[in-house]
Amino acid sequence: MKVINTENFRLFAYSSENIVSYPIKGVFVFFFGLGGMDILKEDPGLAKELAGDGILCIVPYYNPWSWMNRQAVSFTDELLDTAFEKYALPADTPVIYAGGSMGGLSALVYTAYAKRVPAACVASCPVCDLPYHYTERPDLPRTLYSAFGTYPGTLEDAMKTASPLHLADKMPQSTKYTIFHCGDDRAVNIEKHSQRFAEVLRQHHDVTFHIVPGRDHCDLTEEAWNKFYGCVREAVKNG
Repeated sequence: MKVINTENFRLFAYSSENIVSYPIKGVFVFFFGLGGMDILKEDPGLAKELAGDGILCIVPYYNPWSWMNRQAVSFTDELLDTAFEKYALPADTPVIYAGGSMGGLSALVYTAYAKRVPAACVASCPVCDLPYHYTERPDLPRTLYSAFGTYPGTLEDAMKTASPLHLADKMPQSTKYTIFHCGDDRAVNIEKHSQRFAEVLRQHHDVTFHIVPGRDHCDLTEEAWNKFYGCVREAVKNG
């Protein structure tokens, strides 16, 4: 079933089509964190920051409790297929996947499954060990059961299919990975998640890991945000 098309695209995702400089040189996909469900009525700062570089920003309106499950993967594939058609983009246009928290997990997990291999993946305070995260906070089990409760087998096995730590071997080696994590993160433990994941991933992949000291969950400093945007621009420049 294909539902998304060039006419109804904006019902399913934000696009910076009205502010981006043409021709489009790259596509930056930014995933919401847990609970994000707003239809964006104004251009967000990250879209404005990259528009002058010819980088189209897309924010998928995926299920706010999806944890990049199978439906979220197929939804994003369909969305990007439609975007490439809508904006008449060459097949080799570089794409970058990014996000924070659940959105960071989504960017990493989608990189493993996506039809289009990204030039770069940039994550802020990402959840990386999803089975552990189930035990980390009392608000999480209901969301994870919602995302994976219909999968065959155990819930833990289902969560591993969308857990970056358990997908490291499936991550494309051609992708440049950059992970930011705030040192005082109280929502997603830095050692259990991104530090551990980065150690595993860097055995066979190009990974840069930044610790942002003195900041809580996804509260990047201006310096860190500049590095974040720099990763996106570099990926588009290098293709």
